[in-house]
Amino acid sequence: MSADRACASRSRRWRLKPSAVPGILGTAAAVIGLLDVVSAVFPAFRNGRMHHMAAVFPGTVSSLAAATSVVTGILLLMLAHALKRGKSRAWWAAVVLLPVGAATQLIYRHSGFGAVVSLGLLGVLIGYRAEFTALSDPRTRWRAALNFVGLSLGAFALGLVITSAHPSSERGSPGFLDRCQHVLYGLFGVSGPVAYTSDRVGDVVGYSLGGLGLLIAASTAYLVLRPARPVAELSEADEDRLRALLARHGARDSLGHFALRRDKSVVFSPSGKAAVCYRVVSGVMLAGGDPIGDVEAWPGAIEQFMELARAHAWLPAVVGCSETGGEVWTRETGLDALELGDEAIVRTADFTLTGRAMRNVRQMVKRIERSGYVCRVRRVRELTEDEKHRVRLAADAWRGTDTERGFSMALGRFGEELDGDCVVVTAHKEREQGAPHPELGDLRAVLHFVPWGADGMSLELMRRDRAADPGLNELLIVAALQQASALGVARVSLNFAMFRSALARGERIGAGPVLRGWRGLLVFLSRWFQIESLYKFNAKFQPEWVPRFLVFPNSRDLPRIGFAIMQAEGFVTLSLPLPAAVQRFLPGRAKRPPHRHKSGYATAVDHREPSAVA
Repeated sequence: MSADRACASRSRRWRLKPSAVPGILGTAAAVIGLLDVVSAVFPAFRNGRMHHMAAVFPGTVSSLAAATSVVTGILLLMLAHALKRGKSRAWWAAVVLLPVGAATQLIYRHSGFGAVVSLGLLGVLIGYRAEFTALSDPRTRWRAALNFVGLSLGAFALGLVITSAHPSSERGSPGFLDRCQHVLYGLFGVSGPVAYTSDRVGDVVGYSLGGLGLLIAASTAYLVLRPARPVAELSEADEDRLRALLARHGARDSLGHFALRRDKSVVFSPSGKAAVCYRVVSGVMLAGGDPIGDVEAWPGAIEQFMELARAHAWLPAVVGCSETGGEVWTRETGLDALELGDEAIVRTADFTLTGRAMRNVRQMVKRIERSGYVCRVRRVRELTEDEKHRVRLAADAWRGTDTERGFSMALGRFGEELDGDCVVVTAHKEREQGAPHPELGDLRAVLHFVPWGADGMSLELMRRDRAADPGLNELLIVAALQQASALGVARVSLNFAMFRSALARGERIGAGPVLRGWRGLLVFLSRWFQIESLYKFNAKFQPEWVPRFLVFPNSRDLPRIGFAIMQAEGFVTLSLPLPAAVQRFLPGRAKRPPHRHKSGYATAVDHREPSAVA
């Protein structure tokens, strides 16, 4: 009896978990693909060792041309990534290719063992079909077919030109059918019937045709296997539901109002009492801040978020959530969390310019006030349409980059009627004659805050005229903090400082070499991303530092998630340099949703412009 229990225990121990099958099969496909690529690049490896492994691995290519091996390896690597994500199309592709691999083993390699391996993998795929249900982009089904047909025709025509343009051998000019056959074989990386005057000319033709074949295969496979890229758009009904949730629970998170960006999508909990807003960027389902709504309903919204990510094989991630949000995310999903930085929060009742710690800010504010600058702090609904228009023009004119930035901590619009509770702080000074942007009048700098519940506000936009005197942003923030009480605001969220704790601890006495090295790297990166300068600017106002976290599935996913965050925030742009009229018709382009109120139209603006520290 005990032996039976031991055998059963061993059987359970070695039985594959269903959730592990996609990863195992994807890894196997990746290994085979790497072997194909390595065997093509290193002939000694192909001739010395590859023939021993070719009888075992069902997908390896050793007897065909090196170009075919490279193409096969790249396609297998793309298939491996899709298999790891559990995509349905990848399952179908593998089910079709494995019998072909088994036939190849028997007919060309005379390897019964290799055929058994292929059929065994096919059996595993069929047995675990339920694990491969992730959806690919439904719009690419016909697009992939059109891409394959169009590129094939274009490559075939170009191949005929390449084949005919190079001189052939002394055996006479090849016929048209021979050239067509040579092009067809060459697209698959195999030598055709046309012979050339030298091996060098033949290699040029062969590699050119092989490159065209690789382009056709890789682009078609990408379109077939790529994840869905939905157009992120917040409907009017969803926005109304989010505003109702923020009216009841908006005081909990300073980033809650940024969920109203109209280039985000949203999923609600089954009860409708909580929601998670997100955007899909490069296959990463990226949420910003904490879920909106009742904390008790967060698990339901998070579950809907994760189910949608699994359905489309998107990589789930959350940027900028609070400690409470991070705890709920990790508990409900099993994801991991990493401290990303700190949010600077100032209590207006405690803020003062007196004391030695505020000496530099106090002197800078006094100096710039003597230069003739005047600040005004108002609700957006108090501005006239002409003033709103000038703020929008200023936001565009003073933007430091051509790319609009912001995702997790930006609203992306200004002056709409529904955003009347937002607070705008403007700095004014008589302009000199001949100064740039005369249409802006005496406006020299702008701060824009969004509501944080009934008694708070969170900084959304910070812009100033680059020709204005230094210290203007300090004057704006001090004016906002000093007059916040008159607006009923008790707490103000300023900029977000990435890796603030590492910068602060790394400059202290007694810091270890690892911490000092990490701080040195951050200081170096600050040349492009202004990490240190933004932290030091925030620290001037003696804020309370509140940590923010990044939630992610696995450490190996961090580079991909980080790249997606940089895309979402506008630091990296992958769009083609095409006219806007052309880009509107490209597949997968997220179109800007229309604004709901004509009088509140505004272009998207950057969030918390780093020019604050200029």
